Amino acid sequence: MATTTPAGVRAHAKHGGGLPDGTPMTHRQIMEALSGLLLGMFVAILSSTIVSNALPHIIGDLGGGQSAYTWVITASLLAMTATTPLWGKLADLFSKKALVQIALIIYVLGSMAAGLSQNPGMLIACRVVQGVGVGGLSALAQIVMAAMISPRERGRYSGYLGATFAVATVGGPLIGGVITDTSWLGWRWCFYVGVPFAVIALIVLQKTLHLPVVKRDVKVDWAGAFFISAAVCLLLVWVTFAGDKYDWVSWQTYTMVAGAIVLGLIFILVESRAAEPIIPLRLFRNRTITLSSLASLFVGVAMFTGTVFFAQYFQLARDKSPTMSGVLTIPMIGGLFVSSTVSGQVITKTGKWKAWLVSGGVLVTAGLGLLGTIRYDTAYWKMAVFMALMGLGIGMMMQNLVLSTQNQVEPQDLGSASSTVTFFRSLGGAMGVSALGAIMAHRITDYVRDGLDDLSPKYARLAAKAGSDGAIPDLGKLPKPLRTVIESAYGHAIADVFLIAACLAFLALVITLFIKEVPLRTRGGLAQAAAAEAEAEAEEAPAAAAAAAAPVEEAVPSWAVSSTEAAPDGAQRLSAVATLAPPTSAGEGGGVPVRGFVRGAESAPVARAAVTLISLGGRQLGRSVAGADGSYAVDAPGSGSYVLIASAEGFQPQASTVVVHEEPVSFDILLSGTSGLSGVVRAAETGLPVKDAMVIVTDVRGDLLATAATGEQGEFSLAELVPGSVTLAVNAAGHRPRALPVEVGATGVTRIEIDLDSGAQVQGVVRAPHGPLADARVTLVDAAGNVVGTAMTGTDGAYAFTDLNSGEYTVIATGYPPQATAVTVQGRGVDDHDIELAHPGE
Repeated sequence: MATTTPAGVRAHAKHGGGLPDGTPMTHRQIMEALSGLLLGMFVAILSSTIVSNALPHIIGDLGGGQSAYTWVITASLLAMTATTPLWGKLADLFSKKALVQIALIIYVLGSMAAGLSQNPGMLIACRVVQGVGVGGLSALAQIVMAAMISPRERGRYSGYLGATFAVATVGGPLIGGVITDTSWLGWRWCFYVGVPFAVIALIVLQKTLHLPVVKRDVKVDWAGAFFISAAVCLLLVWVTFAGDKYDWVSWQTYTMVAGAIVLGLIFILVESRAAEPIIPLRLFRNRTITLSSLASLFVGVAMFTGTVFFAQYFQLARDKSPTMSGVLTIPMIGGLFVSSTVSGQVITKTGKWKAWLVSGGVLVTAGLGLLGTIRYDTAYWKMAVFMALMGLGIGMMMQNLVLSTQNQVEPQDLGSASSTVTFFRSLGGAMGVSALGAIMAHRITDYVRDGLDDLSPKYARLAAKAGSDGAIPDLGKLPKPLRTVIESAYGHAIADVFLIAACLAFLALVITLFIKEVPLRTRGGLAQAAAAEAEAEAEEAPAAAAAAAAPVEEAVPSWAVSSTEAAPDGAQRLSAVATLAPPTSAGEGGGVPVRGFVRGAESAPVARAAVTLISLGGRQLGRSVAGADGSYAVDAPGSGSYVLIASAEGFQPQASTVVVHEEPVSFDILLSGTSGLSGVVRAAETGLPVKDAMVIVTDVRGDLLATAATGEQGEFSLAELVPGSVTLAVNAAGHRPRALPVEVGATGVTRIEIDLDSGAQVQGVVRAPHGPLADARVTLVDAAGNVVGTAMTGTDGAYAFTDLNSGEYTVIATGYPPQATAVTVQGRGVDDHDIELAHPGE
C-alpha cells in the first residue's frame, strides 16, 4: 500500500505553486506576482520598439549615417545577447526578485543617459547599458514564470506575456512616432517615457513578487561570461561591417571569424571545468534543448527582422510618418497576440505543444516568403495578410520553444536553460539585423544605380550628393523622379531581406520537426525543487535515526562501518572490518597487557573467538585468537582509551571501550548467542501460501536486522538473530501489510506462522476535456481524514491504490482545479472510478 512520510506530505502540498511555504498559488496570487514582472517586460520591449520608428529622425538630428543607424539597434541587441546567459546563471544562484529589480535600475540609468546623448557615439554607448538591463528583464521574466508555474499551466499565462509583448510592440512605435512628430516634446522623450513604468514596476515587484532566496555557496563563472561576451561581440562587429567597411572575403573577415572561433573554444574549455558554468554544456546532451536553441537562433532572425525593417520600409519606401508606420504594423502584432494567447490556452487544456511549433514554423516561413515579393507600391491589404501570417507564426514559436526547454530540465538548471534559449534567439536577432542590414545597404546602392540609368544625369548628381555622407535620405527634399527611385530601391532591398529571412525560418521549421514532444510537467520549478528536497529528507531520515540511536560506548571510526552484515548496535560491523588490518601478536609492542576471557551463555568459554584492539583514531593495535578456555591477550601501547572488539561464529559481535593505565588490565568479554527465525506466510481467506512476500525484522529501536522473501510454499528463514524482542513485518502484493511482535529464543530456531488479509483496490482514469490527463496527482483520504496514499497518473491517465481496507474514502485529483469524489470500498474494491477534470466554464 502506498504510504506517505511527513516529508512526502510536504512535497505533495507543494505541487501547484511557488510560495515560500510550499502552499499552492491561486490564480489571483499568480497574477499579482506577475503584474510587476509583466510591467518590467513592457518596459524592456518598449525600449526597443519606441526607438524603431523615431530612429531615422534621431540619427539625422545627431548627424549620423546608415552605419550609426544599424549600430544603435545592434548595440542594444549585442549587450542583451552577451549578458543573457550571465543573468540566467545568476538567477540559479541569487534572489530572482533582486535580479529583476537590478535589471530595471540598470535600464533606468541607461535610458536617462541615452536621452542626454549629444552624438551617435554617446547614444550607442547608452544603448549598450540599456541592453544589459533589457537582457536581464527578458531572461528573468521567463525564469520567474517557470519557477512559479508548472509547464502544463504556463501556457495560459504565456498568453499574458504575449499580450504584453503585443501592446508594447504596437504602442512603442506609436508613442515614439507621436513624440517625434510633436515639436514641444522631441525625440529625447522616447528614452524618458519608459522610466516611470520602470519605477512603478520596481514598487509593484517589491510588494507582489515573493520567491525563496537560494542559500548555497555561490561561484559565478566570470571567465565564462567574459569569453562568451568577447566571442559574440567580435562576431557581431564582423557581421555589421562586412560588405560596408571591408569585403565579406577579406583579411579582416578571416581575422575576426578566427578570433571568434578561438574565443568560443576557450569558452567551451572554461565551461567544461567551471564549478558553476554560465551555460552548462551537459544541457546540450538533451536533444530537445539543443534543437530548441538552434531553432530559436533562426526565429530570432525572423522576429527582429520584422520589428526593425518594417519601420524603414514604411518610412523610406512608402514615405509614411513615424506614427503611421507604427499603425501599419498592427496586423503583425495582432497575429502575434492572437496566436500566443490561443496556443497557450489550448496547450494548457491538451498538454500538446509540438503541433504549435511546427505550425508556427510553416506560417513564419510563408509570411516572410510572401513579404519577399513586395515592392514600394504593393497594395497594403496584401502586406497586411503577409504580416499577419508572420506574426501568427512567431507567436506560436517564440514562447513554446522556451516552454519545451524548461520542461526538460531540473529546477537548479532552470535559469541557465531558459537563458540559453533566449541567448540564441537574441544572438540570431543581433546577427540577423547586422548581416541583413549590411545586405540591404548594398542592395539599395545597386537598385538606385539601376534606377538612375533611366533618368537624366542631373538626377544622378543629386543622388550622389544626397548619399555622399552616408546619411539616410530626406525624401521630402528630393525631386519626385529621384524620390521614386529611392523608394523603389528601399522597397526592393527590404523585400530581398525578407526573402533571406524566409530561408532561415525554413531551417527553424525543419529543426522543430525533430524535436520530441514530452508531456508537460504539472509542477513549477520551486515545487519540483521542494519535492526533491523532501524526497532526500525521507531517504536520509532512517540513517539519521539509526545514528542517533547508537550507544555512545559503541561509537567507532567511520572506516569501521563498511561490512554488509546487519546489526542493531553496529558491533558486528566493527569487528568484521577491524579484522581486515594486518594482525599483530600479543606482547609484540611491549605495552600494557590487556587480558581476559571470552565467554558465552552460562559463562561457557568461546574458543577461537577473534579479539582486536583498535585506537580511537581507527588504527589496529593488536589482535588475538581465544584459546580453548576462551582466554585472550593483547597489548595496549600505553595509557589511554581503546576499543576492544570480539567476534565468533554463532555469536553476536561485541565492541567495548577499555581504559588502560600503567597496570595490566583484566577484561572479560561476554558474547550473546544468535538464534534463528523461520515460518510461513499464508492468505487468511484461503489458507494458500503467499509467494514473494517481503519479511522484515527490526529491533525495538526500529533498526533493520534482517529481510527475506518467501518461497513457493510461503516459507522464509532468517539466521543469526539476537535473542530478544523484535518486530516482524510482512508485506505482499494484493494483501494488507501486517506487523506483530515476536520473542526470539536464546537458542535454536523460533517458528511462526503469519496470515495476511486480502486488500481491496481503487483504480480508474483521470480525464480532461480532450482525453486522459497525464501527470495528474491523485490523493486517497480515509474517513478519518488521514492521507492513505498518493499517485501520479501516467500517459494513459490511469491511477491505482491497492491493499486497502473496506470503508469510505475520498479521492482528490489535481492537475486542473482540484476535484474530490467519494468512493465506498468493499470486497476487492472499485476498478472504474474515473475522474473528469476541467477549468471552470469548460
